[in-house]
Amino acid sequence: MSTPQTRVAEAIARIPYAKFLGVRAELKGDELTLILPFAQHLVGNPALPALHGGVVGALMEVTALTQLAIASKSERFPKTIDVNIEYLRSGRPVDTYARARVVKIGRRIANVQAEAWQGERSQPIASLHGHFMTPEADEPTSP
Repeated sequence: MSTPQTRVAEAIARIPYAKFLGVRAELKGDELTLILPFAQHLVGNPALPALHGGVVGALMEVTALTQLAIASKSERFPKTIDVNIEYLRSGRPVDTYARARVVKIGRRIANVQAEAWQGERSQPIASLHGHFMTPEADEPTSP
């Protein structure tokens, strides 16, 4: 049987973009935090400089998918149906953190919320609300 830390590492390894971004995970108890270390190639606006919005959105989506993969305890990975991202402030050129909360896992659809922040968790730079197809929903049913 795999440990929670192993499941997290396996879940992140299934997402090639997470590897490109350099995302790593920290698991303390049942709290999963994904960390996006700052790298120059993540800057979208060099004049400010500010992180690219797509990078921040991808971090939160990876966080939501990973949290859901752990919560569902399935070997299959959830699929994104839709996400809504609210950008609240510019992402500075520093490490960024994200956490997700599974609101509900239904028979077919899961509802997940995520937040990204830098420095103070009480001051998020973006939030995500997403719907994901649960791994069990796309399995063929027996007649």
